[in-house]
Amino acid sequence: MTITIKTDFINEEEIKKSRFICHLKRISSEEEARDFIAKIKKEHWKANHNCSAYTLGDRQEIQRTSDDGEPSGTAGVPMLEILKKKEIINVCAVVTRYFGGIKLGAGGLIRAYAGSVNHAIEAAGLVEFINQRELLLNLDYSLYDSLQRFLIDEKIKISDSEFLSDIKVKCFIDEEKVDEVMNLLTETFNGKISMKKGDSQQVEVEVLS
Repeated sequence: MTITIKTDFINEEEIKKSRFICHLKRISSEEEARDFIAKIKKEHWKANHNCSAYTLGDRQEIQRTSDDGEPSGTAGVPMLEILKKKEIINVCAVVTRYFGGIKLGAGGLIRAYAGSVNHAIEAAGLVEFINQRELLLNLDYSLYDSLQRFLIDEKIKISDSEFLSDIKVKCFIDEEKVDEVMNLLTETFNGKISMKKGDSQQVEVEVLS
């Protein structure tokens, strides 16, 4: 399962008079992550800290953190742990802190930085990358209504249709379900629909909490 944030996002909250601003961004390289961190630091140069964490790779192969002046292990690592726990890939999180005069202690800092990232992710929403295969169908006009009902029941959307001497239908199906759907089509329509596999694509599907 490959999951990332639905959209770049900024979330702000106040904890014991300190402002915690979490910036989330989808990234595709370490250079992009470093540029994003530098950009936030430049924008919030008056802030006391701009702590960061990011993961890259389908299995989070690359993981980086920075406490940016906070006590070691109280900011970047707790932020990273949230990304790891939620299995989020290719995302950089930067939490900007404007100190409000009340010290939080190590435990308080860990909860604040982890919570800031967690709340931002919940607000941004998550998507999962799904590999799909195009299925090309050829059928007689008399079968079209039945095919539409079949596809609705199987929660498959038609991406394109052509009405010529017969009907050509294109739809995309999750890769692991293609053979199962093709067998079901053959069985349901007694082999009267011709079909073949087309191109593959990767789509983003919202992860429902």
